Amino acid sequence: MTRHLRRSARVAAATAALLAAALAAPVGASALAGTPSAPAAPPAVAGPALAGPDLPAALAEDPTGGKTVVGQTSPIHDPALVIEGDTWYVFSTGRIDRENGGTIQIATSHDAGTTWEYSGTIWPEIPAWLDERLPGLDNLWAPEVYEHEGTYYLYYSASVFGTNTSLTALATNTTLDPTDPGYAWVDQGEVVSSPVVGLPNGATFNAIDAGIVEGADGTPWMAIGSFWYGIWLVELEWPSGKPVENWRETAVNIADRFMPGNPIEAPYIYAHDGYYYLFVSFDRCCQGGDSTYKVAVGRATDVTGPYLDKEGRDMFGGGGSVVLDAHGAVVGPGGQSVADGYLAFHYYDASNEQLPFFPTLGIQKIAWVDGWPTFDQTVELPAVTTQPRDVAVAPGERVELTVAGTGTPRPVAVWETSADGGATWTAVEAQPVTAADGTSTLVLDAVTAADDGRSWRAVLHNAHGTATSEAATLTVTVPAPPVVTLHPRPVTVPKDATASFTAAATGTPTPSVRWEVSRNGGRSWTAVAYADVETTATAEGVTSTLTLTARPGLTGTRYRAVFTGAGETATTHPATLTVRPQPRS
Repeated sequence: MTRHLRRSARVAAATAALLAAALAAPVGASALAGTPSAPAAPPAVAGPALAGPDLPAALAEDPTGGKTVVGQTSPIHDPALVIEGDTWYVFSTGRIDRENGGTIQIATSHDAGTTWEYSGTIWPEIPAWLDERLPGLDNLWAPEVYEHEGTYYLYYSASVFGTNTSLTALATNTTLDPTDPGYAWVDQGEVVSSPVVGLPNGATFNAIDAGIVEGADGTPWMAIGSFWYGIWLVELEWPSGKPVENWRETAVNIADRFMPGNPIEAPYIYAHDGYYYLFVSFDRCCQGGDSTYKVAVGRATDVTGPYLDKEGRDMFGGGGSVVLDAHGAVVGPGGQSVADGYLAFHYYDASNEQLPFFPTLGIQKIAWVDGWPTFDQTVELPAVTTQPRDVAVAPGERVELTVAGTGTPRPVAVWETSADGGATWTAVEAQPVTAADGTSTLVLDAVTAADDGRSWRAVLHNAHGTATSEAATLTVTVPAPPVVTLHPRPVTVPKDATASFTAAATGTPTPSVRWEVSRNGGRSWTAVAYADVETTATAEGVTSTLTLTARPGLTGTRYRAVFTGAGETATTHPATLTVRPQPRS
């Protein structure tokens, strides 16, 4: 059984000046061959427990169009997307200057491709034989992963940028799970190298950007090429995953722009609904904000072509319908691969203020319209429509903070917390899912007194920018039972005059108050039902005044206030009302 997992695309090492910025955030390489190097652990975030499973930020129910991705999404160049169960993988071009060994990088996602983390490299260093073959080699490029009969074939490119002195090589593995005891990428050596000789009519190709596809009869083919004579299909064989003996005789030139420089590369062929779709990258990558990369496509009923675009033009002869181009902060999209209906690509991020036009992972869910892949290039910056609110609770209580926003692509909320009044912010470790309606609710279980004064905010992300919500501050009040601070005093007033009794107490939360009366010298008490009560809460506590009209029958009655809070009560001393009869005139 063979599964086309996907393929990356054009590797083209980005310009040294641009990608050298990646060195600002190094991640250590493993010392063991075949073992992914461990990423630096994120700083722990103090605070209340987060309810539910430990899930990263996610976007529920992906619509077609742009998919917002967050986390460690750059530098990623030439992403080869692989979806295996609940885990998404992106294999990509190695970092320049041999950072982390310069070998193929791996990023993983466990929330359906929304949140990504760096997961190391396939090897800690580039194999020595490659350095011998290609002096001046800096990093490995443009991986492709294809599974056949339980073996994962990882094709990658090695070249000197701007030349066709290149080769595609192969590594194999029996699993993509680095925790599996059998995990190891085994070097299988060269697959094909260039300049190629022996092709029809003296043609050649640049031996980079391999992508694997099978024809209807099960024959494996490698789409390959960059600039020189465009895109070719090279016949392979299993289980070696390498070219058949007479591959030069069966090779097919399937795309060529026939224009100066012939800027076409990154072939990826995807079978869908009776057609083979050839995705390529037109024009120039790796020039930061000046990059002109764009994704074009044609389709064929046979894997070897001809591939025709929407207007019926043959891609071997200048055809190719552009389906994804620069829009908003997405500059130079290309280097594409496809997995389970998702297109992965890199672009140069114009919204990255720290490192402008840094190569970044992009993903779009393909919409198929009239038999053609279609991509949403609407640009709408994120905007917060519902702000999280301050909350005051007692220790142990559950807190929910909600934010909502709009934008295209739909934004993902990444929650942050601050313990220093907003001077510094750190992403919370367990992020909630951003729902289809744009809302995200952060649930804090069992807050403690230590969380008093801590703040939270949400940063809404999409490919074109961010929007930050207002901060919501948590007030955690430790319960304190009520304590009477003012007892009512005895009152003597004439008949029909107004009598008032005042009491006060402190407590957290603010105590409630109930006035009671006794008509039998304090032996029993009932709630007062014939008086006015005015209660005022202040920062110091609560003050309550009972006011009534002194009738002759009330003389000798006693009054007290009962304060209740924090599960306890506090009762004032009783105060007696004496009603004097009116003097005779």
